[in-house]
Amino acid sequence: MSDFTYSVDAEGIATIVWDVPGKSMNVLNLESRDLLESFIDKALADTGVKGVILTSGKKDFAGGMDLNIIAKMKESAGDDPARGLFDGIMKFHALERKIELAGMDFKTKKGAKPIVAALPGTALGIGLEIPLSCHRIFAADNPRARIGFPEILVGIFPGAGGTTRLVRKLGAMAAAPFLLEGKLSEPKKAKAAGIIDEVVAPDELLARAREWVLSATDADLVKPWDAKGYKMPGGTPYHPAGFMTFVGASAMVHAKTMGVFPAARALLSAVYEGALVPFDTALKIEARWFTNILMSPSSSAMIRSLFINKEALEKGANRPSVADQKVSKLGVLGAGMMGAGIAYVAANAGIEVVLIDARQEAADKGKSHAGDILDKGMKRGKVTAEKKAEVLGRINATIDYAALKGCDLVIEAVFEDMGVKAEVTAKAETEISADAVFATNTSTLPITDLAKASKRPEHFIGIHFFSPVEKMLLVEIIKGRKTGDIAVARALDFVRQIRKTPIVVNDARFFYANRCIIPYINEGIRMVGEGVAPVLVENAAKLVGMPLGPLQLVDETSIDLGVKIAKATKLALGDAYPDGAVDEILFAMADQGRLGRKSGSGFYAYDEAGKRTGLWDGLAKAYPVAAAQPGLSEVQHRLLFAQVLEAVRALEEGVLEDIREGDVGAILGWGFAPWSGGPFSWLDMLGAARAVELCDGLAAGHGARFAAPALLRDMAKKGERFYIRFSADAKAA
Repeated sequence: MSDFTYSVDAEGIATIVWDVPGKSMNVLNLESRDLLESFIDKALADTGVKGVILTSGKKDFAGGMDLNIIAKMKESAGDDPARGLFDGIMKFHALERKIELAGMDFKTKKGAKPIVAALPGTALGIGLEIPLSCHRIFAADNPRARIGFPEILVGIFPGAGGTTRLVRKLGAMAAAPFLLEGKLSEPKKAKAAGIIDEVVAPDELLARAREWVLSATDADLVKPWDAKGYKMPGGTPYHPAGFMTFVGASAMVHAKTMGVFPAARALLSAVYEGALVPFDTALKIEARWFTNILMSPSSSAMIRSLFINKEALEKGANRPSVADQKVSKLGVLGAGMMGAGIAYVAANAGIEVVLIDARQEAADKGKSHAGDILDKGMKRGKVTAEKKAEVLGRINATIDYAALKGCDLVIEAVFEDMGVKAEVTAKAETEISADAVFATNTSTLPITDLAKASKRPEHFIGIHFFSPVEKMLLVEIIKGRKTGDIAVARALDFVRQIRKTPIVVNDARFFYANRCIIPYINEGIRMVGEGVAPVLVENAAKLVGMPLGPLQLVDETSIDLGVKIAKATKLALGDAYPDGAVDEILFAMADQGRLGRKSGSGFYAYDEAGKRTGLWDGLAKAYPVAAAQPGLSEVQHRLLFAQVLEAVRALEEGVLEDIREGDVGAILGWGFAPWSGGPFSWLDMLGAARAVELCDGLAAGHGARFAAPALLRDMAKKGERFYIRFSADAKAA
């Protein structure tokens, strides 16, 4: 079967149906692009064909280009990859330009055949770029459908004409949210924005498209940018109105990206330069900048981590080979913010939930948290009253452990206290079946130790959610020493049900995510104690792509939590504890009641509404800023290597079993510099030899915590990269 099929009806309307065999969503590859072009050529050459409808045989139109193909384009582009990439991209532009002109005599603007796109559902990426080259876009009134360009989120931008066409259709200012932020819209909002032309009832989609094809005039088939006297909405860069738009756009992009996301800069350059030249030249400029991005290691790394690896993990790349472990009924112990969040995401995914707390009032409050989230969705028009009632109806808030009978999975989310967790584990196990899986949601306590309270340690596992549960995409699954395959598979299948991304790690102090993020926070605090200007610490982090500086991050997570973790770690490590200098500052802040955002005071100052007003001026008095300040790159290297060296050690020690999980987990779990593709991708960009050189310099100046792990030294000696050494199935041997 082919990805596209072609037919002509009695009225002379050719219908090209996109329906990729074996896939739930259409995606375009190089072969299917050629097939589509052959059908366009066939329709234009056939005098009996009056027009063309391009539609889908699936519920959606298309999810875009197959990013697996994009990821390999550079490798397959020949000895001169930039030229090969540019020529390949221009083939897509040629196809779309052929659709757009459709046999038109360019001088008279006559003779074209109408070509329309009929979108039954979602149209993303190339799945919108092709329709934008059609003469009219019809979309079914499908509130679940999404229209837009999400490319910027994976390190590229719409490079097959989407950038140039959308800017010329809407103007740079109106197009910016869709191009620079990856904003997606349901059909009616896409029409209101001017992206598509008509929204019709689903059962009238093809009929309305046919009607338009048969009635279209020559004037209907001339794109605005091909018409005489065309002027870009909002003005071009040297137009008085356009000048301010482009100045503002440049400032906005830099403020959001801090200059470390190359795709955003390239996109803006393509828009700016393209706006100064004729349309066909603008397409070439877009292709050149898209080639520039595809040649960038950042783009390759982001595509690999945020699409290919993320998708593989979500599909169960590391799932044990056991039968389906779908969860129908879930028990949640503890109705605080974490437990309430878990209950909500499970109920929202169609799972029956028993939410238990020691007091009925607390259990009810936990259930009301789900109601609050749904109310916000209703205000945004994304949730109906019926949907809210349905989701809340799945949550049974109670104090009765007997309600856990029939649960496939129970997740304990009570206080971070071994005794309390042991108590609720024992109570739950008196009610659940022998084959039910018990999970603990903990961020620091060892799973193997917690499992000692269970009569069935092979069915005991850690499931670490990140807060807020409803927003954070990552879930860390932790195997204790006796955890069995059924427990791992059920945890993975549950995470898939709630539409989050899992990573699976082995039990060790702080697991993986916290193991890496705590040293980042500590390094920032340590520098403040050394006299490094706090503003330098915070801005150095943001300028290298971290979403929050270490001081802001500890304020957000709370300083007293940091104190609690520090005390527990010191108790466990004894004389080997390395962070005494950090504790002096952290404990002093806590003693003053400066606990972070929740107390309205921390490393930052806050107004009465809880908004940050700037770094606390008392820091300078308590920890005077030194006269000589380190260079920006030194501060950035300290902050980055504090994290990535822990990632390497986690791999070296077998806590991580798969570097894909290390990269995806870092980006989704704590926002590690997304432009880099994750710690292992960043080290591959840097090169192991250069990384070891930098480590040696940092270790000499700042201590053994920066000593290069033996694995990294060995890779430097052999000239290896992580994504080569561990590429057999992306797992550590």
